[in-house]
Amino acid sequence: EETDGDGDGDPEEESDPQIVSDSFSVRGTVEQVYVWNAEPQTAFEILDAGGGVVAEGTLDEWGGWVARELEPGDGYVVRLKDDPQDFTDQIRVWPEENDPPDESFYTDQVLEPGFGYITMRDGTKLSAFISLPGPPEDGPYPTLVNYSGYSPSRPGESLGGVAELFCEDFPVLCDAPSHPSGIIAGVLGYATVGVNLRGTGCSGGAYDYFEPLQLQDGYDVIETVAHQSWAKFNKVGMVGLSYPGITQLFTASTRPPSLAAIAPFSVIADTATSTLVPGGIYNNGFALEWIDMVLDKAEPYAHGWITALVEAGDTVCEENQMLHHQKLDAIEKALENPYYTDEVAAPLDPTAFAHKIEVPVFLTGQCQDEQTGPHFPALFDRFVNSPLRRFTITNGVHPDGFAPQILGEWMNFLSFHIRKEIPSLEDNVKNLVPLVMVEIFGSEGLSVPPQRFTEYDDFETALADYEAEDEVRVIFDSGAHPSVKPGAPRGTFEDTFPEWPIPSIEPWRLYLTPEGDLSENAPEAGGSYCSFEHDPEAGQRVFLNSGAIEVPQPDYAWRQPDPGKAASFLSDTLDGDRALIGPASIDLWVRSTADDADLEVTVTEVREDGLESFVQSGRLRVSHRALRDDATDLRPTHTHREEDIAPLVADEWNPLRIEMMPISHVFREGSRIRVVIDTPGDSCGRWRFLLLDYDTPPVHSIAHDADHPSSVLLPLVPGIEAPTDQPDCTAMRGQPCREYQAYENVVGPE
Repeated sequence: EETDGDGDGDPEEESDPQIVSDSFSVRGTVEQVYVWNAEPQTAFEILDAGGGVVAEGTLDEWGGWVARELEPGDGYVVRLKDDPQDFTDQIRVWPEENDPPDESFYTDQVLEPGFGYITMRDGTKLSAFISLPGPPEDGPYPTLVNYSGYSPSRPGESLGGVAELFCEDFPVLCDAPSHPSGIIAGVLGYATVGVNLRGTGCSGGAYDYFEPLQLQDGYDVIETVAHQSWAKFNKVGMVGLSYPGITQLFTASTRPPSLAAIAPFSVIADTATSTLVPGGIYNNGFALEWIDMVLDKAEPYAHGWITALVEAGDTVCEENQMLHHQKLDAIEKALENPYYTDEVAAPLDPTAFAHKIEVPVFLTGQCQDEQTGPHFPALFDRFVNSPLRRFTITNGVHPDGFAPQILGEWMNFLSFHIRKEIPSLEDNVKNLVPLVMVEIFGSEGLSVPPQRFTEYDDFETALADYEAEDEVRVIFDSGAHPSVKPGAPRGTFEDTFPEWPIPSIEPWRLYLTPEGDLSENAPEAGGSYCSFEHDPEAGQRVFLNSGAIEVPQPDYAWRQPDPGKAASFLSDTLDGDRALIGPASIDLWVRSTADDADLEVTVTEVREDGLESFVQSGRLRVSHRALRDDATDLRPTHTHREEDIAPLVADEWNPLRIEMMPISHVFREGSRIRVVIDTPGDSCGRWRFLLLDYDTPPVHSIAHDADHPSSVLLPLVPGIEAPTDQPDCTAMRGQPCREYQAYENVVGPE
């Protein structure tokens, strides 16, 4: 329904607060005004309540324009610049904080199975695909939402192949959502709703990376879906890996009353400091590639399914494309904001708002995630207001949340908090899972773990026992289980812990020595330093040679450190297993021939068999070395604020601490721990780094004397002994393997 409007844009009074002129369309929304539906290159002016022109623009080639950063208020008017007599009624620009509409706004929307639209409080329609496990009248069904800028609302399609053999038992396989969590949940009997973010797919509006409007939309999506007659308990959960995992954190922070729980996989902890600019160094590999990809997918008609719908007569989708080219360039915004600020960075930092989330959380990730990165455990202790938390850490790569070793506990979590039933699994589902996993991960032997609640007959008792379990689960040696192909995502053993950080951690300090050792003894008087030359080419090198990283044994090309380009330190042979779980701190004394330096520290395991396994890395632009107030001995968090940037003091030893990303690894008896310090690069599957640019590569030096005792502080968890032998080095998922080669440091005396 369209209206000529009364100018106030109040969602409680208007079903569609869109203002219509005879020659163009306008909508006021959060700190923005949309203008569309006129000839391209038509010029417009926006006047405030006092009659002053506050914005000017022209429609792009698709016939749309978005005026941003407008002051909230009533009385705005949009008019043709060349025909001032053609103007709208007064419209309202909404503030970022605005009250949700009356409950009737949500209950009045009736959503049918299949493709359709959900109306937001400002009148914008978001495209959605709804998959029910049966007819609406046979519900209600436990319901899950997937919300992202990919294609979650694409109309269902048959998965084809072997999946079609199971369509009678699982109809979702032949009318499948385009997001894996929707397919898996559909097989389990859940209703799923895939919704495209504003400005993507067939949704209206223009895309901007996690702008306040996207959060507000998430709230409206949750409330509208939950108020459907087919949604069980009138509550919904959110699911998804990566992008649709991250959106859960943002949406849950708005506290929709009908949100029951979230289950994000493989997410960022902080847009800027953990993924986009880790350690203050731009990730111009996956991070910028991802933003570029998302922006491309937000273009008009970016997907074939959009074109197909429009050609079939979907006029809503067709009209919604008019504003898509008005997306905000997130790459430009990122490059213009290299430092952490409360205005730009903090709203995109889930660690800064996770305390607002008040529903149960099931969060998992991998310590070698090549896309969103391994920083996700920084969120664990931030969910202080969540009534129940379940976290799983394992070694591995980005999509591993969909492995059965994760999905088994995911199903338990959803059953308790969304379905509200004792977890159980039908035999036909158990039989289907291994076949699906062969398709996804290329290995047999990936089946659902034994169910833990089959002996219960009382839901409340089962729930109470579940809630009493430990919060943190760590799966070790994923890829090395003997029942699967080497490298397939199944661990050999696991352990649980009551909270994060793990209370039993005993910080273990090893000092860098002049001989290139790692020693528990601090250096004595005298000592020396070692030096290495900056490698300007390293930042663009990754350790994946070619092909996909999620296959059981990727085509890794993990380079040896070049002579003179690194400093290497090796521990004594371990006299027992050593489990390291959590972040680590690399505490260095540094000087350089330059006033700034990009440094990376990599921890590896040098095994008895002469092979070396990658474990973890961390990096820092040393001008960003100022620490935050919440820095700890094991986690040296940095401010990354412009006012704290400080060059290295010339000709002096400068103390600094580098945060090692979280480790989850058991070093076996007979192995040695290696620490390599060099230029960032050669340490990730898809991350690349925009390094400092020098006329001549500088030389960086690391001190290891009594007055300047450089060291590493590791998160040792005592009492863990691996029940299995040293795993096949090439099987460790996400952890490249190479032959160990001794390295000679360039050493200079003090």
